[in-house]
Amino acid sequence: MSEPTEANRATGPAEAAGSAAPGGAAGRRHVRVVLVDDHRMFRTGVQAEIGQTEQTGVEVVGEAADVDQAVTVITATRPEVVLLDVHLPGGGGVEVLRRCAPLMGDTEQLVRFLALSVSDAAEDVIGVIRGGARGYVTKTITGTDLVDSIFRVQEGDAVFSPRLAGFVLDAFASTDAPPVDEDLDRLTQREREVLRLIARGYAYKEIAKQLFISVKTVESHVSAVLRKLQLSNRHELTRWATARRLV
Repeated sequence: MSEPTEANRATGPAEAAGSAAPGGAAGRRHVRVVLVDDHRMFRTGVQAEIGQTEQTGVEVVGEAADVDQAVTVITATRPEVVLLDVHLPGGGGVEVLRRCAPLMGDTEQLVRFLALSVSDAAEDVIGVIRGGARGYVTKTITGTDLVDSIFRVQEGDAVFSPRLAGFVLDAFASTDAPPVDEDLDRLTQREREVLRLIARGYAYKEIAKQLFISVKTVESHVSAVLRKLQLSNRHELTRWATARRLV
């Protein structure tokens, strides 16, 4: 969460009362949160950033690293808000939402979901929102804005990072289903992430840092993408991604 960005409400900007400043409104509020992300270091960072309950009002009551763990922890703890990564072992955030659907309709102990992901791809945003998530913010968000977003989701608002709301509005305004790209469907979610970053000109080391994986793992994903798409090098890969507006 390095580059500060403001999470904007789908219906308008956040009110000043939503500030998470110590001693402000958030200090008198309380929300129980489960953090779902497959990178332990990232979970630790988020916990350190927002989990000081006396200052932020956020209590992290559980963590999970994959789909099965997430469903178990969410069912056991019944948090008000789940911070959910989109790409998880075991089927991804959409699978967590599918398996937790009854909890999203439980008026006694309602559980709401806020996607928190490195991905800003339209299909990822639309997928989790269709699955039932109340919002989607990227990992460039600041700690203060993330706390504010959590409380707004708890209150029933829809929250999105800048420009992502447009994907949702466009998707739900259209009655046509998006075309199926068989080539893209051959790629795993992680391979798609690497593909986009390569096409944007990122070096392997930069991609590794962005996705919290090793350079060797990045190289393996690039090789797999090139093989599946029958491309020869990153220049062809960039043209392929640009032609499909994935960059």
